[in-house]
Amino acid sequence: MVANLPYYITSAVIRHFLEAPVKPDTMVLMVQKEVAKQITAQPGEMSLLSVSVQLYGKPTLVGTVGAGCFYPAPKVDSAILKIAVYPKPIVATEDITGFFDIVRAGFSANRKQLPNSLSNGLKVPKTDVLPLLEQAGIDPKRRAETLTIDEWGGFTRFLKGKKTNNVNIRSSG
Repeated sequence: MVANLPYYITSAVIRHFLEAPVKPDTMVLMVQKEVAKQITAQPGEMSLLSVSVQLYGKPTLVGTVGAGCFYPAPKVDSAILKIAVYPKPIVATEDITGFFDIVRAGFSANRKQLPNSLSNGLKVPKTDVLPLLEQAGIDPKRRAETLTIDEWGGFTRFLKGKKTNNVNIRSSG
């Protein structure tokens, strides 16, 4: 798939193709430079968008295209992004919806430590979240942007196996 995506639909279009029953093997996209940086971010700078894309494929920043290369010139630079799509998500889970419920909750409060953001996003007391993080082997002082996709997957599986009444994630099936 090759496309030049407008900023306002970039994440929706990418996610649509990555979650489609028949996926492209490779996506080469021109997107806003800042969005490409978000998508290719590594732990420490991750976002919901980077987790959403990297769950399904390996994004690589191929190059940048300056605003002056277009007429009329936009206000921002663009980037060429290549996504090598995995045959299946890299986190083994039968519940993608539950996985994203947890990740979305983790990113619900920007720059907050995980107990605060998860408590806010899952609408449960922070005192219920703290021991779960510790039991799952995740330092409660960490922030959502520092977790790897594997850590998000492990935490989701831990919560599903925990069967706690206080913290529930919905199941897609």
